[in-house]
Amino acid sequence: MAKKIFMVSIMLLALSSCSLLEVKLESGIEPLPQAQLNMRVFSRDFSNNFYSEVETSADKIILLASNPENNPLTTAEFVALKSNSLMWKINSEQALQRAIFQASPISAMVDTWVLTAQMNAFFSSGKGYQLFGEHQAIAISASERLQANFERTIKGLVKAGDFEQYKQFITQYVAENPITDMTFTRTSAFNAWLAFRNISEFEAVTTFGSVPEVMSDISDRMAMIADQTPKLLSWKAELYALHSNISADELQKTLASINNTSAHFQQLMAQSPEMMASLASDLRKELSPLLTQLSESTDDKLAQLSIERQALELMVKNERLALEQMIARERIAAAANLDDISKHTVEVVFKELTHTLKSLILYFVLFLLVIFFAPLGLGVWLGKRMALKSEMQK
Repeated sequence: MAKKIFMVSIMLLALSSCSLLEVKLESGIEPLPQAQLNMRVFSRDFSNNFYSEVETSADKIILLASNPENNPLTTAEFVALKSNSLMWKINSEQALQRAIFQASPISAMVDTWVLTAQMNAFFSSGKGYQLFGEHQAIAISASERLQANFERTIKGLVKAGDFEQYKQFITQYVAENPITDMTFTRTSAFNAWLAFRNISEFEAVTTFGSVPEVMSDISDRMAMIADQTPKLLSWKAELYALHSNISADELQKTLASINNTSAHFQQLMAQSPEMMASLASDLRKELSPLLTQLSESTDDKLAQLSIERQALELMVKNERLALEQMIARERIAAAANLDDISKHTVEVVFKELTHTLKSLILYFVLFLLVIFFAPLGLGVWLGKRMALKSEMQK
C-alpha cells in the first residue's frame, strides 16, 4: 500500500513539474492569415466608396444635362445620356459585387483592382470615351480617383515587390481584356493572376477561414445585398420607363389633341347632328391606337417587374440554402475534428507520461545507488585499506 501511494505521488509530482509535457488544443479549422483578413476588410470598405463615387458622379451628369442654361440637348440626346448614367450605376455596382464576394480575399482584391482599372480605361481611352459628351470628364475623374484610392491602400497592405508585380499584371490584363460597353461584361481575373504568378489552382486557396470568419463573410454579403437591391431595382425601373414607347411629350401632345377634338365636337353638335357621328368615328380612331399602346406598354412593364421580383426571390432563396449548407458542413467538420483532437491529446499525454516515468525510475535507481551503495562501498574500501596498513606496520 505504501509503495502504491509513493508511486502515485511521484506521478503527480512529475505531471505538475515536467516542462516537457505540453498539450495544445486546436480548433482543427485554419483561420485566414492576417494579411488576407486585411484585404477582405479593405475590399468591403472600398465598396462603399465605389458606390458613393459612381452614384454621385452619374447623378451630377444627369443634373447638369437637364439644366437648360447649359448646352441644351435634344430629347433623344438627353435620353441617351441619362440611360448611360443609369446603366453605369447598375452594371458597375453589380460587377463590383461579383468581384468582392469571391471566396478568396486575394481573388476579391485582384478582381476589384482589375475592375477599377478597366472602368478607368473604358471612360478615358476605351470605347466609352464619348458616352457622356461634354460631361465625360466627370466619369473619368471619378474612375481615376477610385483606382488611385484602391492602389494607395493596397500599397500599404502588401510588400513593395508584390505590389509592383500586381501592378504589372493589372496593366497587362486591362490592355488585353478591356470593357467594351456599358453592360460591364467581364470575367474574373484570378485565374489569369494565378497563371501570371505560376501558382497552382490547388495551392491558391488553402482555407476559407474559421467558422466566425465564414459567418462574418456571409453576414456582410447579405447586408450589402439588402442595401443595394432596392436601389438597383429603382434604377432599372427608371431605365425601363425612360425607354418606354410612350414619352411624356407624346402624352401631353395627345391630351392637347383630345382637348381640341372635344371642343370641335361640342361646336359640331350645336351646328350639325349629322356631323356628330362622323366626328365620333374619327375620335374613336384617334384614341384607339393610344389606348392599345398604353395597354401593351403596361403589360410589358408589369411582366418585366414580375421577372425582376422572381429573380430577387430566387437569389435570396439560393443565399439562404447556401448558408444552411455551409453551417451544416462546418458543424460536421467541427465534430470530426473534435474526435481527432481528443484522440491525439490522449496519445500525447500517455506518450509523455511514459517517457517521464521512465526518466523518474532511472533517476530513482541512481539516487539509491548514490545514497546507499556508494557509502557502503567506500566504507569497505577504507576498511580494507586500513587493515592492509596495519599488517604492513606489524
